[in-house]
Amino acid sequence: MNFSPVKLRAACVLGFTGVALGAFGAHGLKDHWEATLEAAVAAKRLANWETGVFYQLTHAIVLLVLAFGCPEKHQAKLASYCFVIGVNIFSGTLYMYSLTGLRWMGAIVPVGGVLLLIGWVLTALRK
Repeated sequence: MNFSPVKLRAACVLGFTGVALGAFGAHGLKDHWEATLEAAVAAKRLANWETGVFYQLTHAIVLLVLAFGCPEKHQAKLASYCFVIGVNIFSGTLYMYSLTGLRWMGAIVPVGGVLLLIGWVLTALRK
C-alpha cells in the first residue's frame, strides 16, 4: 500500500480549517453581514464564502484519497501541489473577497481554479 504522510497532513489541515471556516461563516459572518449590509450584498458574500468552503473541503477529501492510494511519483506530487496551492488561492481569495468586498480580488480566484483543474488532469493522466 502506498501512503504519503505529507498528503495526509495537508488533507487534515485543509479539512480542519474548512470545517472551522464553514462554521464561522454560518454562525458568525452570516448574522453580522445580514445586520450590517444590504440583503443582496450579504447574500453574495455568504455565497462566495460557502463556495470557498465547498472547494476547500472537496479537495481535502481528494488529498486524503491520494494520500492512501497514489504512489509518490513526480506527476502525483505535482498534482497534489496543484491541489494544495490551487485551493489556497481559490478559496483563500474568495474568503478575503467576502470579508473585504474588494472587487479586484475576484480576478485572482481563477488562478486557483486553473491550478485545481491542472491537478485533476494530472491525477487522471497519472501512470
